[in-house]
Parts: sequence; structure tokens; C-alpha cells
Amino acid sequence: MKDFLEKVKEQAKADPKRIVFPESTEERTLKAVEKILQEGIAKPILIGKPEDLWKRIEELGLTINHEQVQIVNHTCEENKNYLDSYVKEFVELRKDKGLTPEQAKEYMQEPIYYGTMMVHKGDADGLVSGAIHSTAHTILPALQIIKTHERFHKVSGVFFIKYKDEIMLFADAAVTIEPDAKDLAGIALDTAKTAERFGITPRVAMLSFSTKGSAHHPLAKKMIEATDIVIERAKEEMPHLVIDGEMQLDAAVEPWVAKIKCPQAKIQGDANILIFPDLQAANIGYKLATYFGSAEAIGPILQGLNKPVNDLSRGCKAEEIVHITAFTVIEAQHQEKQQKENQN
Repeated sequence: MKDFLEKVKEQAKADPKRIVFPESTEERTLKAVEKILQEGIAKPILIGKPEDLWKRIEELGLTINHEQVQIVNHTCEENKNYLDSYVKEFVELRKDKGLTPEQAKEYMQEPIYYGTMMVHKGDADGLVSGAIHSTAHTILPALQIIKTHERFHKVSGVFFIKYKDEIMLFADAAVTIEPDAKDLAGIALDTAKTAERFGITPRVAMLSFSTKGSAHHPLAKKMIEATDIVIERAKEEMPHLVIDGEMQLDAAVEPWVAKIKCPQAKIQGDANILIFPDLQAANIGYKLATYFGSAEAIGPILQGLNKPVNDLSRGCKAEEIVHITAFTVIEAQHQEKQQKENQN
């Protein structure tokens, strides 16, 4: 994982982006910000009262100075023009839900909502949160403000897993509890695109307890349908994509098993992306890999949103926040590149 993370950091350093941290007084977050500045990975934005933040930084003995970091006091009168524009935009975005200006202003008093609006309005390039809040706390504002690629597109979470000398991606291990076949197809395509952004050539296995019809059950049928849907969609979106299913884990990752169970499959034990049938299986799967298989995990990286927002584990270490920030910067780089291409 170290070599892969170094490559990710180098890619981030090449064009550091403005990343907002709503949990700005949290100890691990501030320690991560210090490291981010030392390595030149991103341009951090902290939300809160400057006097409180500088006091906290001093208490922790961190070497962060005024020139290195942008602090946004989202509640002060000096910030009124931004606040008014954010309130107006939020009311427009949620008018079909009956949101009033008074309610919108109250929401904007919360750092997570204010920071998410900064990303939406282009005043920041990405957001990282979740060290002291739930996943829902990070994702709900993003769904309300930044929104997904298409109306019914599902947000999903992918973990980058290093096992031995390989980097694999597990999805969805963070967000969608019971995806249907169409959801799984979208998750598979999003994960393949994520892999490519980080220099990994995707080879996707749609996992099940069945391999190529070895079991007949609605759950296996769901993965067969998902495979058919994603293969059809990939013809237009990713014609080069190698994907197959439904298949058991051993056939997806072990060549000699694949030769026995599915000798005609496009995936012959060489999958590097594993799409699980539901959140329960994916969450258990990645934790089994890390706890019993001594694999390393980075994530989750959120997929499906129009702009990069990433969630942290509440048990994360400062170094993990640094890593997620580097991933977020690369996603922001990709977002900027797409915007330029669309304008041309």
C-alpha cells in the first residue's frame, strides 16, 4: 500500500486543490492538516471562529501558520455576502421540499452544510468529514446540495485494499444497504471508473454464492441481472471494461479455481474489483480481509456525487485523514478536467 499511496500523494501534490474540513477543531483533523501542509497535498480550508481554531492549534502544539490555511468564520457578519448567497442557493435547491429562508439560514450555521455549499458553489474543490460524525452526517448534505450524477444514481463507497502485492477495490462497503440489480450495475461502473482515475486497469467480478448458474436462487439471479445490465451499459460508457459474473469469490481471485468452475469466463481468477451483492456482505468482506488476512484498507471513497465529498471512519487516525484527502484532491483534479472538456 505504501508505494500506491506515495503515487497518490505525488499525483495530488502536482495540482493541490482546496479541501474543506468542517470538523476543524477535532484533534486528528488538525494533526492531519499539519501533515497535509508539510507534504503539499492540498490547500486546507477550516470552518469556525479563528480565535477558537488558533487556540486549539496552539494547545496541540502544531506548526500551522496564518499564511498556510484559509479559515472561514461562517457565522460572522463579515461573511454575510457569502452566507446570503448560500442561503438563497439552498432555498432554490430545496424549494420542492418547502424549505424557507429562515430554515436554510439555520442549516448554514452547521459547518457540514456550509462546507458542502462551498464545494457546490466552487469556493472549495472537495470536502472531507466524518472523524466525529456518522456517515449520514456527511452524505445527507451532499445529496441535498451537490447531488448525484443522475436523479436515481446511488452513492456508494469503495475501499482500496492491499493484499500481498495487489491493490483491489471492494464496493459497496459503506452506503447502499440493499442495492437492486440496476444499482449494482451503477456501482460496478463507478468503481471501474474510480480505479482508472488512480491508475488501475479494472477487472470486475460480480460476486455471489453461485458461479455461472451453480445455484438457483433470487439472490444469485440478482447478480446475474446486474452483470447483464453493466455489460450492456459498458458497451457505451467503458467498451474496454473486463467484467463478468455471477461468480464466487474463489473463482474471482484464484486462477486454478476459475479454470474448474468457469473456464469460459472473462475473469479467470484475476479480478481486482469485487462488487458485493449488498452492504452487509461487502462490509463483512473487507473487515475479514483486514482482520484475518492482514490486508490494508483505505476508504471509503464515495462515488456517484457530482463533486468530491469523502467520509471518514470515526475510528480513523490522522494519517488516514491525510490519505483520504489525497484521494479527494485527485477526484477534484478529475472533476476540473471534465469541466474543461465539457466547455470545449
